[in-house]
Amino acid sequence: MKRDKFVTEDERYNFRPLVVLELAKKTSKETIDWLIKRISGKTKDGGAHLMIKPLQKFSDKNEPENPNIYFIGASRIRFLFGAEAVGLVRECTDGSMRNFTYSNRKIFKGFEDDNEDFLTMAERQYIIKQELEHLRAKDETMIPGHPQAKLYPGKSILRRLKSCGILVQIYPLHDKEQLKKLCHSWYYQKKLAWQPLDDIACYFGQTIALYFGFLEYLTFALIPMALLGIPYYMFAWEDYDKYVLLATFNLLWSTVILEFWKRSCASLTFRWGTLLMKREFEEPRSGFHGVLGTNPITGREEPVYSTLKKQLRIYLVSLPFVCLCLYFSLYVMMIYFDLENWALAYHEEEQSGFSSLLLYVPSIIYAVVIEIMNWLYKYAAECLTQWENHRLESSYQNHLVLKVLVFNFLNCFASLFYIAFVLRDMKLLRQPHAVLLADEQILVQIIETYLTSWKKTQNKLRTNKWKKCKGLKENLEAWLTQNSVRKGPKQRTLYFGTFDDYLELFLQFGYVSLFSCVYPLAAVLAVLNNATEMYSDAFKMCQVFKRPFSEPTANIGVWQVTKE
Repeated sequence: MKRDKFVTEDERYNFRPLVVLELAKKTSKETIDWLIKRISGKTKDGGAHLMIKPLQKFSDKNEPENPNIYFIGASRIRFLFGAEAVGLVRECTDGSMRNFTYSNRKIFKGFEDDNEDFLTMAERQYIIKQELEHLRAKDETMIPGHPQAKLYPGKSILRRLKSCGILVQIYPLHDKEQLKKLCHSWYYQKKLAWQPLDDIACYFGQTIALYFGFLEYLTFALIPMALLGIPYYMFAWEDYDKYVLLATFNLLWSTVILEFWKRSCASLTFRWGTLLMKREFEEPRSGFHGVLGTNPITGREEPVYSTLKKQLRIYLVSLPFVCLCLYFSLYVMMIYFDLENWALAYHEEEQSGFSSLLLYVPSIIYAVVIEIMNWLYKYAAECLTQWENHRLESSYQNHLVLKVLVFNFLNCFASLFYIAFVLRDMKLLRQPHAVLLADEQILVQIIETYLTSWKKTQNKLRTNKWKKCKGLKENLEAWLTQNSVRKGPKQRTLYFGTFDDYLELFLQFGYVSLFSCVYPLAAVLAVLNNATEMYSDAFKMCQVFKRPFSEPTANIGVWQVTKE
């Protein structure tokens, strides 16, 4: 096939590095040679047909601490075939949006034979990631050089290398100039401005751009509720009849803003070319395992796993575990109410300043316990969902989000619903609502800001120390060695995705839309939190976290459904 003749011997080391792959220091030469052969091998032989070169080959006096670091890239034609394989959508010269095909490449807007920028850097890195994740064992029974690391047909090679400790990390490189321009237009400006969502999508991918787009949209949507909540807080605190008007406004507000977001989201993803892409070309996730078979639609070899086995795991193991955790959450809630009653009785008896402060202690303790339980449960939910062995990434995310949201919703809101509809005590409801909201918004924001500043300070110290090194070559590889490879593993933190960010917004949306009629300042606190969150998250994406791989997406997924 033509696509298997992309690379000549002269071009093998003459390419722009886009992805870094780091193996353990003690990895055997046999394992390295086998992996390089699979990565650079032809696609018809089960390889990824990518270009790979060692960092050590281009070092001079300053040898890397780990010699097993490699750069990965590909030829221009290989990227074009890869764009067709993953189903990238591009605008045609007639204004329509179509899936890119190499045979019809001339009809796409901006395409020229000598145009290296037809595909963005993020898209090329995404193609490399997809090709690497599709590397699966064929006839191997073990990883060469590591007989204890067993393989079987259909097993993801990268995933097995990771679980055995052979693969340390794999991450995309930053583009210094593009990142500098993005930082200037994103969060360096002192004046208020819309976020450059198109530039964010181009550099970090559509998934991250949609998160920042939704965060910005929600912040502005909260302003009317915040303006309405201030006079309610000041003048109508004890007038319960007027709460009905605010509750009605909350209901209409939450419905309207979600419908408008659907349209705004569709407009963005259509412009980015991902509106229908994911549903048509979603491939098996790298963590999916099973017997190697053939996909009847694509004709590609991929693992096959029994749907019955997956359903049995879900209903016989995962579901009982979730129910047990929910019961434990309710049990902790009842302990909280016992502490609340004890503190109230003590205050009625003593009537002192200490007893007045003691009234807030049960709510504070309960808020801290909730955060700890949420963290522990999220870890358990990730392990369970991974064990269920979902074929598609969207299915995996949906089941994970469902587990986490059910527990978080009950854990965070059960006590508030109990006070509102069982005890029917509005005065008592305000206190835990304010404490839980403060814990979710203010404390988390302070901790994130502190950690961000601390990490940035550590990064500067390490950078200044590294600048003292002399003798680096003044070429591309030297720059990558100093600013990307050295800086990546040691100075930047791994980015774990938008899951926690969306979860935080989900809980915020619940506190505001469900209970702001009791505590009208909830929307005000949410606006202030989100305004700082946009800038702090932007700073962390550019300066603290490693660059994540771009991920195409059509919407915010199951998070849209949860808010509805």
